[in-house]
Parts: sequence; structure tokens; C-alpha cells
Amino acid sequence: MADKMRDMPRHIAFIMDGNGRWATKRALPRTSGHAQGGKTFRAIADACLDRDIEVITFFAFSTENWKRPKAEISALITLLNRYLLDWFSEERAKNTRIHFLGDTTPFSKDLRELISRAEKTGEDISHHLNIALNYGGRADITQAANAILKKRIAAGDATPITEEEIDLHLATANMPDVDLLIRTGGESRISNFLLWQSAYAELYFTETLWPDFSEEELDRAILWYRTRDRRFGGLTSN
Repeated sequence: MADKMRDMPRHIAFIMDGNGRWATKRALPRTSGHAQGGKTFRAIADACLDRDIEVITFFAFSTENWKRPKAEISALITLLNRYLLDWFSEERAKNTRIHFLGDTTPFSKDLRELISRAEKTGEDISHHLNIALNYGGRADITQAANAILKKRIAAGDATPITEEEIDLHLATANMPDVDLLIRTGGESRISNFLLWQSAYAELYFTETLWPDFSEEELDRAILWYRTRDRRFGGLTSN
């Protein structure tokens, strides 16, 4: 363990796991877990902004989540609609740029219009709030490679694709890579989330279910991160 405190993370990503189990433990419908999880999302997003975290990314809906019951999917989309409608009235919307990562085309026209409107708000681009919606890490890398290939073919360019080019064609282009990835709910995997961007992330897994995740636990995760010796494949900095 490092013997000194290191810098705050610039980019924190969250896999919000455990809403359904939280509800089941309380003999409530799974939709109640998502509603409580939505409140936690808002609280933790605000807490990260209060701590001056430059980029915050939440895994809200994966490409695999379409396999869930229709009622549960509908509840998740309703929560997202409500959040976006509230977002426009909040002071934070003026100094935070919101982005949606993933393919939003399967969603309703009304939701897509809300997403487009939300992405146009925010005057201060020093803070970014990312919501991964119908997102998959492999799909993100694949679309980046295809976008580069399309440009290559049009230009008759046969040079090899570089890491830098892929970086610039990902959904998170021009943002720093993930420093700290937090997954709640007791699982120890990243589930196809920000695969490229998390190559050197510190991974923090907690048994806490997402609806119970608090500012105090966020601070514990950040403190843990700041004790890590991030070598990026090199020798220890101690």
C-alpha cells in the first residue's frame, strides 16, 4: 500500500447493481428498488460534483437489459424521463454537461428528444455527467473501429489504426479514462462496461446494494483509491 495520499480521481464510473435484490429483501416489487436506486443516483451524482469530480459515468441500462421483464424496463425508462425533466430546472444543469453513451435509437421519440435537449444544456464543460443507456463496451469499441475504417476507405488510407484514433471515436472521446470504477451489489465483474476506458481503472467492489450506497461509502471508496499506487505497468512510485 502506498505511504502517501494521491490525487483525487478525475473520472469515477458506477455500476449500479442491487436494486432488485434490495426490493426483494423488503417484499417489494422490483420497480420499487429501481425507484429507490434513482434517488441514490441523484444523491451520488450531486456528491461527486460537490467533490469536484471531473467526469462521472453511470451504467443505467446495458444492451443486455432488454432481456428483463417489460414492466421493469418500462419503470426504468419512466425514471429516466422523470430525471431528465427535473434536470432542466436544476441549477447544476447550467454548469455540468450531460452526455448519453450508447445507442438511443430503440427508445421512444419523446425520450430521444429529451436526451437531445439535455445534451445541449450546460455552459461549463469542466464537469461531465455520463449516462450509459443501451450501452455495451464491446459495441462501443466496434463502432469506433468502424467509424475509423469508413474514413480510411473514403481516403484510400491503408495505415494501421492507432490506440489514439480509437480513443477519439469512443463514446467518451476527449474525456479522461476511468480512474475508479465502483460496483455495488457484491458482484466482482465489470459486465461489458467501459472496457477500453477502464483498462487501468482501480476496481472497487462492495456488498452494499445500490439503493443503500451512501456519500459515506463514496468517500471510503475515494479514500481507498487515493492510497493506491497506480503504476500503469511501470515500477512502483514508492
